[in-house]
Amino acid sequence: MSSDKNEFGPIVSSGHLATGALPALSEIEFGMIMLHHAFNRWMVRCMAASGVPDLSPIDVLVLHHINSRNKPKTLADIALVLNIEDTHVVTYALKKLERLKLIKSGRRGKEKLVMITPMGAESCAKYAAMREALLVKSVLATEVSGETLSAMASRLRALSGHYDQAARAAASL
Repeated sequence: MSSDKNEFGPIVSSGHLATGALPALSEIEFGMIMLHHAFNRWMVRCMAASGVPDLSPIDVLVLHHINSRNKPKTLADIALVLNIEDTHVVTYALKKLERLKLIKSGRRGKEKLVMITPMGAESCAKYAAMREALLVKSVLATEVSGETLSAMASRLRALSGHYDQAARAAASL
């Protein structure tokens, strides 16, 4: 039996989507699906192991972003940076994180700001330490370079722009 991947076609989740002009895009989509779900599981389980169970993936992303650079954030800034279209999703996460005393809110004029609490910062530090020990160490063992990972990240961010533009076009139909 040949190990040629073309013997069975590209590895995709939906074969009918790989029959067009760019089957490799379907391969990327399948990889993103797998990565998305694995990353979500990782974030939730790592945060739980860090002492904060019952957070959703969005809650974890929002918490880490609020902790980033130790600067207060607005709802709009959080949604923009995390590319979350529905601000109510971020609002819900903020309420949950504040109820858990991981973040606190304040004001700058009429604008509501959120910032990390000492408990939130400690939770993020535990997560970071666990990430280094369990994930980073494992990825380093693959001998993939930081430059390669950065290049992949850049291409994924650029590809996200194509999906956003296509979504806007589809919404106008």
